[in-house]
Amino acid sequence: MNKTTKGSDTRQRILDVAQEAILAKGFDATSIEEIVAAVDITKGGFFYHFADKNALAHALLERYSAEEEALFQGLFTRAAELNDDPLHIMLIALKLLAEMLTDLEQSHPGCLVATACYQERLFNKQVRDLNRKAMLSWRHKFRAQFDRIAALYPPRDAVDLDDLSDMASGVLEGGIVLSKALGDPKALAKQVILFRSYVKLLFSPRIQ
Repeated sequence: MNKTTKGSDTRQRILDVAQEAILAKGFDATSIEEIVAAVDITKGGFFYHFADKNALAHALLERYSAEEEALFQGLFTRAAELNDDPLHIMLIALKLLAEMLTDLEQSHPGCLVATACYQERLFNKQVRDLNRKAMLSWRHKFRAQFDRIAALYPPRDAVDLDDLSDMASGVLEGGIVLSKALGDPKALAKQVILFRSYVKLLFSPRIQ
């Protein structure tokens, strides 16, 4: 293994260990010392990859956002392969997401973006801006889908499509909290299904 590969592997292990700890107890309660001990490196080894906790948080959020982007892109792509109607694409994608979440043996570990929001006082402007960018990217992703749906199926109620898009994030984050609070791994998937039902009713064609 060359030095570049070894360094990349160490960086990924730091990110993996840090993410697990942060989702379990937050950024504030996760120390560099415990990350170093878990990865079995020196503090110098940590600082070789990350200048401080802000740099670590920035890297974690970048990776998390990329993973979420790939996840939702995959769901919508798969749904589009099964149906070419924009409303049905959304409904299929939400059903696929719920099924994926139902298959989790334990509750969803949590969302790094939400965790960073709860403790944003810890971070510099670059990290806060990246967190905001992540939230807006999810809004834009769902808004693009809802725009295509609304062009064919005018909503039955007056809704702002940005707010509807943000509702998707709210349902997911709230479902994670509900799942953890109740100790019910299925609670998150149930919330996604309820959101799916709302979307279906909202855009269902009016009977003439």
